[in-house]
Amino acid sequence: MKLIYALSPVMLTVSTILVQPQFALAQSSADVAKIAKKITVLIDNQDSPGSGVIIQRSGNTYTVLTAAHVVRKTSDYNIVTSDGQRYKLNKSNIKPLQGVDLAVVQFDSNQQYATAKLGNSSNSTEGTTAYVAGFPKPTAAVSNSLYTFMDGRIIANASQSLRDGYSLVYSIDTLPGMSGGPILNQKGELIGVHGRGDTTENFNISDVNPNIIIKTGRNLGIPISTFTKQFKTAGLDTPKVAAAPNNAATNKPLADDFYLQSVEKRNKADFQGAIKDLNQAIKINPKYAFAYYRRAEARQNTGEREKAIKDLQKAAELFSEQGNKSDAFRSQGSMRMLKQDYPGAIAAFSQAIKLNPKDTDAYNERGMTRVQSGDLKGALADYNKSLSLQPSDAYAYMGRSFTHLKLQDKISAIADVNQAISIAPNYALPYLILGVIHYNFGDTPKAITTFNKASQLLAAQGNQSYAHGSQALAFQLSNNYPAAINSFTKAIKANPQDAEMYELRGDVYSRNGNIKKALADYAQAIRINPNDASAYTSRASIRLVQQKDSQGALTDLNKALSLDPSQDKAYFFRTIIRIQQKDRQRALADINNAIRYVVSDADKYMYKGIKSALQGNKPEAKNNLQRSANLYQLRGDKASYNEVMKLISMIN
Repeated sequence: MKLIYALSPVMLTVSTILVQPQFALAQSSADVAKIAKKITVLIDNQDSPGSGVIIQRSGNTYTVLTAAHVVRKTSDYNIVTSDGQRYKLNKSNIKPLQGVDLAVVQFDSNQQYATAKLGNSSNSTEGTTAYVAGFPKPTAAVSNSLYTFMDGRIIANASQSLRDGYSLVYSIDTLPGMSGGPILNQKGELIGVHGRGDTTENFNISDVNPNIIIKTGRNLGIPISTFTKQFKTAGLDTPKVAAAPNNAATNKPLADDFYLQSVEKRNKADFQGAIKDLNQAIKINPKYAFAYYRRAEARQNTGEREKAIKDLQKAAELFSEQGNKSDAFRSQGSMRMLKQDYPGAIAAFSQAIKLNPKDTDAYNERGMTRVQSGDLKGALADYNKSLSLQPSDAYAYMGRSFTHLKLQDKISAIADVNQAISIAPNYALPYLILGVIHYNFGDTPKAITTFNKASQLLAAQGNQSYAHGSQALAFQLSNNYPAAINSFTKAIKANPQDAEMYELRGDVYSRNGNIKKALADYAQAIRINPNDASAYTSRASIRLVQQKDSQGALTDLNKALSLDPSQDKAYFFRTIIRIQQKDRQRALADINNAIRYVVSDADKYMYKGIKSALQGNKPEAKNNLQRSANLYQLRGDKASYNEVMKLISMIN
């Protein structure tokens, strides 16, 4: 039975943006780091620590600005300053600001602490340097909240905010616990408050597809101008804010508005809507490299692979022209990955890493490319390096979990995906991966539970297409095919351009004996995405088994393997054709490749049994096939169990 082995479209995870000239009075990165360390505080709480920034002093009373969600717990808080002193926070002094995710808190001290200088957030346009400071929450690897300072680029600074006042988008790989920390410009001025890391759902439910789970590099903050409009409400002195330059561009905020709208639509899986917004952003600012990159991402979700490749090429050219060589190489890597040029993609990602050895996204993307090319040890090395640089990266844990799954290391796969869940408990993707792990190792009841959990999270986030798709998987595992078909149909209605949903519904139709509808769904999946390798494999299985069309099946299988050389099912079905053709040598070559790329233990023992039979070792063949049948029976897959038992009877 085919299930999601991995999730999310290919790469598209550049986490930095255009480089533009620095202001004449810019500080060095080291100078800004010193400023940030003095003004950033830890807001300590036993449940969920956060960060804040000192913005004002009146006598011995200091005022800290933070994100409102950081101080919403009922338990006690302590402010920890740069010198390590702890000050108990009086909860009556917590003042949330109206209509935005901001709050001010106060503590008393006779010590001298620096206060932030407020910048003009409107100066921070797309491509300018930005920094975020804060205290990531403890993890298994790092047991304390340690001060962290990160740099990146402004991606968008919209004039119209999203819900809760968020309108700054930046390419900084922030960590959980840094919410409420300062966003600083290259002068060390406070231009915003960090509030949201990237926990966006972005994946396709599909067959084996290791191109998964990479951070998009999008993080959201609230500009300081939003706070200054409410300083009187907060009972604070009038702040001094840097003036805006006379030559401030008028069109960039409008382009940024469309970019921000595209982020919101992408989060709801409205990829067509996101493309329309990005079209407008590019029309206003034709050199908006990150908009091209994000449009490529959206286009891949709608099956427009060739257009996505062109957008990645354009993004790479713009990044290179603007001096951002690291992002240029990463864009090239993503483009080559889409073209299935895995050596070229690995070379490009390696160049990006050479230019920026701390680029965790580049390590993650190269890791995924190595999984796709069969270099699982190399992939593990990349994920290990990424996690050594950023121990709280849920995406790296998910990527490594999938790699362990491919290596059939159940314990490590579950440990990594559980770590991802502990970091991002409201994120659906790790639950989907956990469901795949449970299924592939024979625990169907747990797989059903985790797919239902993922469906609930996706529905709560407004991602109805994938919510219905995840629920359909649970129905499918329960052998409730009518309910599964109904849920996949709802998913298709929510997103008619999702090729994977057609393909998966085709699988259920095939299981339920409706070959005509199954073939129609596979054909529609291929029309939407002509490079959907698993759809060709699924259609080939019907042509081979039900229609006895070996030549048509072989054409589909060759096409599938040209698109994705790691399709174990394609090698398996081609093995059957080679056996029919009495071509034992090529049959052995294909079954060996099937064994090389297989994930499921049940499938693996079936393949090994066929290999033993081809080699004339009947006892070993029957032993492997029986182990396969037992595993299929254990996970409730009666159809596959019956097929393997037929193979055993044929050997007897």
